Amino acid sequence: MPRSGRPKAELVLSADERAQLVRWSRRAKSSQALALRARIVLACAEGLDNKTVAARLECAAATVGKWRARFVEQRLDGLGDEARPGRPPVISADQVEDVVVATLESTPKNATHWSRAKMAERTGLSKSTIGRIWRAFDLKPHRAEGFKISNDPLFVEKVYDIVGLYLNPPEAAVVLCVDEKSQVQALARSQPAFPMMPGMPEKRTHDYVRHGTTSLFAALNIDDGTVISSLHRRHRASEFKKFLTKIDDQIPDDLDVHLVCDNYGTHKHPTVTKWLEAHPRFHMHFTPTYSSWINQVERFFAYVTADLLQRSDHRSVQALEADIRTWVKAWNEDPKPFVWTKTAEQILDSLRRLLQRTTGAGH
Repeated sequence: MPRSGRPKAELVLSADERAQLVRWSRRAKSSQALALRARIVLACAEGLDNKTVAARLECAAATVGKWRARFVEQRLDGLGDEARPGRPPVISADQVEDVVVATLESTPKNATHWSRAKMAERTGLSKSTIGRIWRAFDLKPHRAEGFKISNDPLFVEKVYDIVGLYLNPPEAAVVLCVDEKSQVQALARSQPAFPMMPGMPEKRTHDYVRHGTTSLFAALNIDDGTVISSLHRRHRASEFKKFLTKIDDQIPDDLDVHLVCDNYGTHKHPTVTKWLEAHPRFHMHFTPTYSSWINQVERFFAYVTADLLQRSDHRSVQALEADIRTWVKAWNEDPKPFVWTKTAEQILDSLRRLLQRTTGAGH
């Protein structure tokens, strides 16, 4: 007879326990560890075995067994961390919880976020203690990152389309990520910079004089990392059509051309549409709205900004454009293609988990 394995203790949830576990698993302010433990118990309550739960939640089967047994024995109280051996902590668990909850759910008077000094003043703990608590719970109230969830009704289809181009590009074709870095300013600093010296970073004035703008049009070849570029003082549909013509001239005639670009109006202008109809080897693939991260040329623009533009000092647009052309030429002498690794399924799953953590949506 096949072995059935060690019999599992029956795990049945009351309505109150289930509600609390669901809150812990979805609440944005729950710790990652507690949220995982809650999801383990909820999955076990469905009658699943440890291996199945472990595969679903991407954790070890031993972890599932530990928290299943702990919950059966101690119920909700068993999902907390056990006291560790050693010197009794000077700071109580209630004080730690108070700091964590206050950090996550409140703001100090006359400030948008907590600092160590403000939290120390509120709690009576030292600033170093506050810092240790924040590090232990991976809390960084001084940091904030921007994001915007796409509202594109074709988001899923577009992700599959573009990621498919990256991971399985079509034969007898070239895939180009295309965009414009518009309004690149020629900035002249009001005073010369002080060079870097031992113990002192380079110093630049904060004020400058504007001498006009230009726009960098770029098409990044995902296969070899080379870039086709053009500079135009404006970025209308007519300039974009000229850039498409340049691409057409530089790509061998026997290859199809797949362009990944955003939803900017010039990319869909009737002038551009008419040009595309006359050049059937060109195929447009539009990124979802608010999803510039999926267009690899944005990473190329980040290199241009970091290596050239952030510390630029140009007295004319012509000088700025000359430096950009030189920089792109050097890039193409030793191009480095970006390696895309995530599948569409992984991207969508990450987004689903984010929505579940933040809003309880994403099913």
